[in-house]
Amino acid sequence: MRHGLRRGLTAAAVGCVLLTGCSSTVVGSASPGPGEPTDVSANDFPITAAGDDQEDTSARNALVDLNTFWSQAYPDAFGEPFQPLQGGYFSVDSDNIDDSAYPPTGIGCARSPDDPSDVALNAHFDPNCDVIAYDTVLLKKLSDDYGRSLPAVVMAHEFGHAIQDRFGFEGPSINQETQADCFAGAWTRWAVDGHAQHVSIRVPELDQVLQGYGLLADAPGDSPGNSQAHGSFFDRIAGFSEGYEDGVTACRDRFGSDRVYTEIAFTDRDQGTQGNVDYPTAVQATEATLPPFWDQVFPAAFGKDFQEPTIKPFDGTAPDCGDMAGTERDLGFCASDSTVYYDEQDLVQPAYKEFGDFVVPTAISLPYGLAVRSELGKSTDDSAATRSAVCLTGWYEAQVFNGAFADGDNGYSISAGDIDEAVHFLLEYGVKDSVFPNTDQSGFELFQDYRAGFQQGGSPCDVGA
Repeated sequence: MRHGLRRGLTAAAVGCVLLTGCSSTVVGSASPGPGEPTDVSANDFPITAAGDDQEDTSARNALVDLNTFWSQAYPDAFGEPFQPLQGGYFSVDSDNIDDSAYPPTGIGCARSPDDPSDVALNAHFDPNCDVIAYDTVLLKKLSDDYGRSLPAVVMAHEFGHAIQDRFGFEGPSINQETQADCFAGAWTRWAVDGHAQHVSIRVPELDQVLQGYGLLADAPGDSPGNSQAHGSFFDRIAGFSEGYEDGVTACRDRFGSDRVYTEIAFTDRDQGTQGNVDYPTAVQATEATLPPFWDQVFPAAFGKDFQEPTIKPFDGTAPDCGDMAGTERDLGFCASDSTVYYDEQDLVQPAYKEFGDFVVPTAISLPYGLAVRSELGKSTDDSAATRSAVCLTGWYEAQVFNGAFADGDNGYSISAGDIDEAVHFLLEYGVKDSVFPNTDQSGFELFQDYRAGFQQGGSPCDVGA
């Protein structure tokens, strides 16, 4: 977040996206179908230089299910038969490359040879040869750190690039990468719904997968116009989410030149601070933007003035008020004294140190959304309230992103990486009972609610706006 500096920003309704590494790479979501998934044999689906380890087996299973998915989804979306990859598939162990396991052209083809070492710690689709290659060292690292489903989604992202090559998609790198994320999300939903024969992806795995996915996003401050841009964490997960929720046709249609991304480059001023202000300034910025936002939109949406709640921090022990009394709570709204409470000691300050300054408005906005619902006579202590508060937070933070509070010497505006900090906070802390005790929603589901408010405003937030 930036204080006292005006910055021109893009459209009010933001359209978005997901992954990195390239040629490219990606990630997955929910419950297995009937029966146990079965492994595909090497004879049935050859991969050059593949062994019998778990990484190659997982990649093979995913690639077979991806071929099955696209054999139906591609004709439905593009009106012509799906053409399987003509150049095949290549496995590389970058810790121990055996050159004799590859043809003279390596992991490429006669017109575009490629050394196996070129895919080290990566995975890619090569349009020159119509091949997918991957490094098992990368897949093992992702699987060990973020669960068995992440390598399958990496394969789905790379297959998304093969799909783009077939229908002739062109555009900046960031559009290509996030559209491939979208295609990966569409396949993941198909697998989650139990249609895959060889891959099982379950809902509880998805939060961990998405955290791993964040490592594959561009670094904060990278330019979206870079020739290798993949998108911010928000951009990539948003693309994945669109495919997951709305399917292949949404991926086909929503990644044109008018698509808006949250990735922005650092200014010279931001470079030294990495776009972060100190903690007191972040609290000040929240108090200077959150109440004014609701003071403006509440009368317009609901036809009456907004009665601002008090915002009050505490350290460790929740106030003896409402359903917060006697509980291990870090956030809450107390209707009896019309106060939004937040725990600086155990939540907001540690999260600020872990992720950055934009977790402060995110954390405080969540119980503030409950205050908004209370003002409207709606529930404040159930799953619907949680989803609504997260959605309303997305609505508010989209206006910060769009420069609504940037005017004047004391204005506040977005810095590179801020929206990603909000997403990390939701995935890491939003699933904790101390933050939202009355819901069992996953971090991915919370992200979907946040994205809905960020992109569409108040209409999907269950407040009648």
